[in-house]
Amino acid sequence: MYASRLTAVTVSAFMLTAGSAVMSESASAAVTNYVALGDSYSSGTGAGSYDPGAGACSRSANAYPKKWAAANSPDSFKFVACSGATTSTVTSGQLGALSSSTTFVSITVGGNDAGFGKVMEACVLRSTASCESAVKKAEGFMEDTLPGRLDTLYGKIRSRASSARVVVLGYPRLYLKNSAGCVGLNQTKRNVLNRAADTLNTSIEKSVARAGFVFSDVRDDFSGHELCSGDGWLNAVTFPIGDSYHPTARGHAKGYLPALKSAVRRSLALRQDS
Repeated sequence: MYASRLTAVTVSAFMLTAGSAVMSESASAAVTNYVALGDSYSSGTGAGSYDPGAGACSRSANAYPKKWAAANSPDSFKFVACSGATTSTVTSGQLGALSSSTTFVSITVGGNDAGFGKVMEACVLRSTASCESAVKKAEGFMEDTLPGRLDTLYGKIRSRASSARVVVLGYPRLYLKNSAGCVGLNQTKRNVLNRAADTLNTSIEKSVARAGFVFSDVRDDFSGHELCSGDGWLNAVTFPIGDSYHPTARGHAKGYLPALKSAVRRSLALRQDS
């Protein structure tokens, strides 16, 4: 009797493990032609080991698209994400990498449209009131203007890569919640910056849903590893200055890469169900 139970449990465990392995292998096999689009959070700004041939795009060997491609060996991999990219510059400078043979696309975009750099400048160098004002202006843009820009861009991605699975990744909160006593920006500034990240992710997620793409929210992946956590996966103010407030190599390996893997599995499951 006990042997029968043990056998049943063992078989069930084997089937579960085998099923997970098949799903993982199927997800990897389905991604034969991968194109990584987007801004600095996709190019790997802040993660070091930059490709000298990429110039100001700051494409890092530690960026999550590079790490995913290295682990899964797609037939082709085009890494065109670039630091500073907006919805407009992705459209004008990156979509040429897509084609009817593209099977998988990943992207982060929207932060620069909303003035990420100017917001951080106001919050780091100016008063609390200036920070709050800059964030409020950015949030208004995120809610009123950004959705239309994202809808247009996502439509162009779909028209160029009609059969591709598209994963849009979000942005982490910069600061640990309730981080009283943390040096640097005061609590009010940290709170409004986190609120801005939430507003941005909400806007992106809604546009992703309208496009029928898969959204991967990285806030949970970075939870407990924001600035002021004591185990941060994000750069504070650093040199070179452009690396500031971007994920570190660990942020890409431990935060963005698992989020991408999960999204690939979900996108495969959605396609099988459809």
